[in-house]
Amino acid sequence: MEGKAKTGISPTRAEDFPQWFQSVVRDAEVAELDHVRGSMVIRPWGYGIWELMQRALDDGIKETGAENAYFPLFIPLSYFEEEAKHVEGFAKEMAVVTHHRLEQGEDGKLHPAAELPEPLIVRPTSETIIGRSFAKWINSYRDLPLLINQWANVVRWEMRPRLFLRTSEFLWQEGHTVHSSAADAAEYALRIHHEVYRDFLVDVLALPVLLGRKTAEERFAGAVNTMTCEGITRDRKALQLATSHELGQNFARAFDITYTDEGGEVQTAWTTSWGASTRLVGGLIMGHGDAGGLRLPPRIAPTQVAIVVVRDEDGAVEKARELGDAIAAAGVRVKVDADVHTGFGRRAVDWELKGVPLRIDLGPRDLAAGQVTLLRRDSGEKSQLPLEGVEHRVADLLDDIQAAMLTEATDFRDAATTDVTTVEEALEAGREGVGRIEWARLGTEGERRLLGDGISVRCIQRPDGSVPAAEDEPDLQAIVARAY
Repeated sequence: MEGKAKTGISPTRAEDFPQWFQSVVRDAEVAELDHVRGSMVIRPWGYGIWELMQRALDDGIKETGAENAYFPLFIPLSYFEEEAKHVEGFAKEMAVVTHHRLEQGEDGKLHPAAELPEPLIVRPTSETIIGRSFAKWINSYRDLPLLINQWANVVRWEMRPRLFLRTSEFLWQEGHTVHSSAADAAEYALRIHHEVYRDFLVDVLALPVLLGRKTAEERFAGAVNTMTCEGITRDRKALQLATSHELGQNFARAFDITYTDEGGEVQTAWTTSWGASTRLVGGLIMGHGDAGGLRLPPRIAPTQVAIVVVRDEDGAVEKARELGDAIAAAGVRVKVDADVHTGFGRRAVDWELKGVPLRIDLGPRDLAAGQVTLLRRDSGEKSQLPLEGVEHRVADLLDDIQAAMLTEATDFRDAATTDVTTVEEALEAGREGVGRIEWARLGTEGERRLLGDGISVRCIQRPDGSVPAAEDEPDLQAIVARAY
């Protein structure tokens, strides 16, 4: 049983996981819900994590050949009417702008005054407006493939908001591409799914995600295929962290995205879309956090090493700064905490809450002994090392922490997963954690039974965990679980 945290994170994960999550987000100063219902203020520590996520994802996206662009926040209602299936997925969540001016009434209050000629939708996703632009930009096969990514905010009016998981406004990237063939579109969507999302989630966030196709029931509105990266949280539920969609020719037909081929014939193009959002921050916390707060893998930590001065005596502050400079010169993100007016215990707890991977304590006694005290956040392991040359050990220690966190999360995921052979067993497994069952044994009828109990098929995958090219491949397995 998980014990009470000395840092005051209450309740614990085991007692009340959703409330534990909210407490960690609050106490680690990651974010807070405020001002507008369902909207969040991302505080500097949380935004620092998001910036590192952006940087890593953006580098990966650009390596696939995509370029960044930006499209309007407001989308005419008529654009959505042209793609009816797409609207079905977002209609109840859309925020609508109907007026463009405020006037003061006789009651002294401001009131909307000038009605717009056409309602504007505040961007829930951008397929419709980007599709219109693509139709203007593309004329010939020489213009293809067109690979565009956008970093933006999105509004989906959530009835039951939850920080980083479901908020009325969130930040994300959304990629949109156009291709001359179904095969080229499918190949690119899979490349984004694996080389960008999977590699980032596993190699940077240390989250061992499950890869696969969504069923028709779970597929993105208007897509012909949706691929997903599913994380498993520490309360044994699934969390969708990134998706990549093949849109077939549905959006191309709706927005007349055509091109002239090499033979002079006009052809309808094939499109994809793919995205990941600030939900990644929630997945990171729910995948690694513990009774003490956040635990950040080094590659995504805004501060990788905190050097905490115990007391400002015998040149401890100066030595800490010298050590900080030496560690920073090795390319490590380091912070020297010399705020000795705040008690050492309080500062140590704050760094633990924020999840900094490695803490180095340095005080008069350490200087006298010619050593430093190191504390690993992932394991709580404390050790002493000679002060001389400790900067050369830090990078290796951070690599060890990164690998250890992935191993721990993988072991947890595997322990939470049960292989089953019947629908009844799948129901039981899904209530307690993750179930894995042959898709042929479950099928759409079994999927409906699971949904009646709040359990969904998170993805369909091959026995080796790879993404199938089609739903009718032999020997496919379904991953079932409750989900956020």
